[in-house]
Amino acid sequence: MAVATCELVWIAFILSSFQILVHIASLYCDNQSAMHLAMNQVFHERTKHIEVDSHFVRDKIHDGFLTLFHVRSNNQLADIFKKTLHSPNFNFFVIKMGLLNIHKSPS
Repeated sequence: MAVATCELVWIAFILSSFQILVHIASLYCDNQSAMHLAMNQVFHERTKHIEVDSHFVRDKIHDGFLTLFHVRSNNQLADIFKKTLHSPNFNFFVIKMGLLNIHKSPS
């Protein structure tokens, strides 16, 4: 989430050089634990190694630049590139992206 936030800040900076002001950015995430860590100010011993990243994201949320939205895992389109999916989910994402099978004979 911190890497995506860095990218959003960078894109907003680049757009500002073209006189396009970005006041708020939205980040969609399917990991509720990461979202709670980013918004929670209390850290536990087990989460010590991700503290710096979470502080950066939390600062951007607090500044009003970033808003987090939860997306259910079965609606997360990026999963087609990251995970092994069952056939119905895979076919749903293929249709959703508008991909065509170039090897299928025309009917």
